[in-house]
Amino acid sequence: MTTFSVRDILYEDNHLMVVNKHAGDLVQADSAGETGLEDAIKQFIRRRDSKPGNVFLGVVHRIDRPVSGAVVFAKTSKALVRLNDMIRRGEFDKRYWVITESLLPTEEGTLTHHIVRDGRTNRSYAHTSPQPKKESKEARLEYRMAAGSTNYYLYEVKLLTGRHHQIRAQFSKEGAPIKGDLKYGSKRSNPDGGISLHSRRVSFIHPVKKEPLTVTAPVQAGDNLWGFFEQSTR
Repeated sequence: MTTFSVRDILYEDNHLMVVNKHAGDLVQADSAGETGLEDAIKQFIRRRDSKPGNVFLGVVHRIDRPVSGAVVFAKTSKALVRLNDMIRRGEFDKRYWVITESLLPTEEGTLTHHIVRDGRTNRSYAHTSPQPKKESKEARLEYRMAAGSTNYYLYEVKLLTGRHHQIRAQFSKEGAPIKGDLKYGSKRSNPDGGISLHSRRVSFIHPVKKEPLTVTAPVQAGDNLWGFFEQSTR
């Protein structure tokens, strides 16, 4: 069940809304009929603004169900079209926080792989070279280690492409699976069933106001490890 509340709204105006998604929530309803964050926000707007009929809400980008953090929704068709165009042109900057139990080979750098998606298992595989027979797609990201503790490491990631389970697959391929991500090689699950991957910050030019906009999503309250790393980066 979606856990959206007004406290999860990070930014809102007449054209868009940025929401801090909880780990475990769907962004959109799935084929099994389970509702997602999109439906919950529509219902919230309908009640709050006493809107009759349908409420327009466009999903600008998605993050995986076990991932938390910033998700952008468009409240007008004009904003949705413009934001989609910005994403296609690479003008939409998304930064993620990742907690791992192992170190990547270097403190910062770029990872380039070729991703093959397996729809039957809902899993992606990262290869070091193209896989023409499997229709692989190039996946690129930049990373830097932002903080460390006795047993865990925090990385900040900038996505340069947007592939299925990209960060999860690429970090796993490099021997540093994301904490709690059993599907990609983590040793144990997280207590809340999510994984330690957080959509920390989105930056883009406002589609209507034409002004730079950066929205940062706080980490989950009550999680001591996330809280430690958030304090460590201040």
